[in-house]
This record gives sequence, C-alpha cells and structure tokens, in this order.
Amino acid sequence: MGNSLKNIASILSLTGSDYGDQVIEYLVTDSRKLIFPEHSLFVAIKGPRRSGTNFIADLYHRGVRCFLIDEEIDQSLYPSAIFLQVPNSIKALQQIAAYHRHQFLIPVIGITGSNGKTIVKEWLYQLLSPDFNIVRSPRSYNSQIGVPLSVWQMNPQHTLAIFEAGISTKGEMDALANMIQPTIGVLTNIGEAHNEGFDSKEEKLAEKMRLFKSSEQTENTLSIPLIVGTDIVIREQVKLGEHTKVKGHYLESNFEFTIPFNDVISIQNALTCCAVMMKMGYASSVIQERTTQLVPVEMRMQLRKGSHQSFVLNDSYSNDLASLSLALPYLKEQSGEMATTVILSDIVESGKSAAELYGEVVRLLS
Repeated sequence: MGNSLKNIASILSLTGSDYGDQVIEYLVTDSRKLIFPEHSLFVAIKGPRRSGTNFIADLYHRGVRCFLIDEEIDQSLYPSAIFLQVPNSIKALQQIAAYHRHQFLIPVIGITGSNGKTIVKEWLYQLLSPDFNIVRSPRSYNSQIGVPLSVWQMNPQHTLAIFEAGISTKGEMDALANMIQPTIGVLTNIGEAHNEGFDSKEEKLAEKMRLFKSSEQTENTLSIPLIVGTDIVIREQVKLGEHTKVKGHYLESNFEFTIPFNDVISIQNALTCCAVMMKMGYASSVIQERTTQLVPVEMRMQLRKGSHQSFVLNDSYSNDLASLSLALPYLKEQSGEMATTVILSDIVESGKSAAELYGEVVRLLS
C-alpha cells in the first residue's frame, strides 16, 4: 500500500521542506534487510552500542534516498537525499504505524502474555487462513520497534490481522496498543518472564491489559489460563497417546476437542486458539477438524531423535522458570527409564536474586 513521503512528513507534523511525492512502501530499521532502496524509508535508531546514522552512507550508496533521523548529521554529504528530522525516531516510527493502522477496518487480533504469544499467533494463522487473507507479525516482532514494522505490512488485500505485543517494563504498552488497536484481545498467561521490570505480578497484568483499552474487555478479551473460574473451564482432560481429549465450558456452551499434543504448554496454547475461534463464531466441528492439523512451532517442546538411541527435547523458544517447570515433567514423562541430561543457559529478567532464582532451578531439577 505505502504512503507518500509528503504525507508521512505531515503525519509527523513536519513543515518547511519540499518532501516530494516519493512513495514509501518499506520501513527499514536494519540496513541488512534492505531490498527495494528506491521505495524505502530508513529509520535511523540510536542503540546502546551504535546509531543507525552510522549506516546512512552505505545505504545512500546502495540507492536509499529517504531517511528518518533524530540526530544531527552533515546532510550536505548526501545531496539527493531527503531527511525527516524528528525528536525521537522510535516514537516517529510508531506514529507512522498508528496512522497506517487507522486506515483499516478489518478485525485485528492482539495477543499479549508472558509466554505463548508467537505460538498462538502462528496457530491462529494456520487455523484461520482458509477463511481470511491474514497479515501477522513476522517471527517475534512484538517490541516497540517490531510492532510498527508489523502493522506497516497491512494492505487493502488483508481481511484479518494478528499482532503480538511484548513488554518488559511498565509504561510500554500504551504505544503498542495505539498501533495495534485490537478488536479481539488475547491474554495467554502471566508468568515470570520480565519480572524485574515490574513491582508485582498485579502491576504486570495491569500493564498488559492496557493493550485491550480499545476493545470491549468484558466481551472481546480472552484470558485462557487452565484454572477453573476463568473464561474457559476445563472439566476433563485425558491423554490418548500423543493426543489429548479436553472437555470443558466456554461462552455458555460445552465443548469437546481432541488436541494433537500432550504437553501442558501446547494444550494451553491450542485451547487459547479454540477459544478465539469460538469467540469468532466457528462451529465446534470446524474447530475440531482444523485443530487436528496443527503443527508444532519450531523450538517449542520439539522431541527429536538423536544419535545412539537418544532423543533431544528442544524447548529453547522460551527460557524462564515457568517454561522450565513445564518442560522438565514432559522430559521425564517422555524419557521413561532412560537417563536424562538438561542443558540450561542463564535465566535473565526473572526479578529474583541469583540465590533465589537458582535455588528454584535446583528444586525443579531435583
């Protein structure tokens, strides 16, 4: 779809220069990902180690002529370039994305939570693709920079959008909510990831719930922890080999689904997707048919055959205590009488002291 550079300057309230009618189709923050220089706006972001302005010379040589900057540079070195000078490049990028989002009236699913966002997004894409032309966050583009790049992908051919929103401290969600503007909100769970950015679990939950300020929280926000008394109630859960039969209650209706997984994380994420489909009015028979075709997302509870009659359980997608507490029982369950080895890297941003954190790790491993 794109937008003219002149209109982008207007969105940012920039005046006094002739920005021209150059059509911008791509917002680029990583010089390595440049594909179409003539239709790209490079957003120079200042990071902790280097600034995006350091790459302007190379990008200019490669054909980029439009730049958004928040630092002073010698613009005379680039005679045919156009510079949009702003106070803060990240906020300007978000402002552009928010304007772009407001051009569309399609349903938008916004997903947040401590874990499971990307998996739920990818599975919803699998489940809903037969009926919609879907735009979704690439990989785990759920940050202050990733969300605007995701939203910018929306074009008139899309009939549904699915975006993730990830935060690590208080005060971050409002900007993401302003860009995503979900019509259906999904809260996967509240775990211990990024605990150090919040004073309490309640504060973290309140911050995440700000994503849904544009939707009717009582009707359009889904929260699917597997405990009785929340939106979805599990009455019975039976493992059938590599599958799990789940019976429960949601939206004043009983349901029964057979899910093609038997680990807790996958069951919870699959039920989250089922709840979204029920909210969207899908028949149980359609949900069941499509759910059986779900395929695992890379690095999440993947059991792979190794050498010398061994198996490798790859759960490197997330690294926090909540994920570890679910992966270890699954490892034990799958290994039977075989010896097991756990390879674990440091767990960061837990909000716990090292002694408390690794005391908990030892307890889980024992």
